[in-house]
Amino acid sequence: MSEPLGERPDRQRDLFDLSGKVALVTGGSRGLGREMVLAFARAGADVVVTSRDLEACERVAAEVEALGRRSWALACHVGRWDEIDRLVDAVYEHPGRVDVLVNNAGMSPLAPSLAETSEDLVDKVVAVNFKGPFRLGALVGARMAGAGGGTIVNVSSTGSLLPQPTFGPYACAKAALNTLTQVLALEYGPTVRVNTLCPGPFLTDVSRWWPEEARTTAPNAAGRPGRPEEIVSTALYLASPASSFTTGALVRVDGGLYA
Repeated sequence: MSEPLGERPDRQRDLFDLSGKVALVTGGSRGLGREMVLAFARAGADVVVTSRDLEACERVAAEVEALGRRSWALACHVGRWDEIDRLVDAVYEHPGRVDVLVNNAGMSPLAPSLAETSEDLVDKVVAVNFKGPFRLGALVGARMAGAGGGTIVNVSSTGSLLPQPTFGPYACAKAALNTLTQVLALEYGPTVRVNTLCPGPFLTDVSRWWPEEARTTAPNAAGRPGRPEEIVSTALYLASPASSFTTGALVRVDGGLYA
């Protein structure tokens, strides 16, 4: 008979251990992406940091290396498939594999109305929030399955569940990303696990554009927006062996958002 998990605190720690793993985080140079990059490094992973801003990626990579882990900074616009293909080739050349993929990069411009939303805006929003994760998840997921397994975390938004006309294209693209999670989980399972992390309002750098009230209160059970570091425990859970029987799932981290 196996020993109950609650009686093995060392085993509980091991479940969240990412030692010897390589994580690739898109949009990893700021906001929630940066928090996840540093959390993975503290859990023992080496991390590839990518976004459109190479200098910002290099700064975060330096933070990872200061924690004693290896890191690589690579520029990539995830809305462009040719750049994704080059990114995957570069990562599999060195460090040589991906054990954890986090599709975190996104964009959420507002529009005055649906009728005034341009085709160009829709194309850009869908490219970054859906097409990019589709391509990256397909390429990396296939390689993970061929190598024996891995985990993919798609970072969506509660906007996909509680949409509004002012961010219609974003809500629709993130809803498609939620469905993509299930498709990837079925295609590359059982060795590759794929889940959706669905954040609500968080006080990242974009919150400086919010009204003051939105930075201090929120329509959720917690009564406030989240602090960036509060994404870490859920990200670690989904990326690590702690979630070994969780795949195709959507996990909300929104303080109990209800409107």
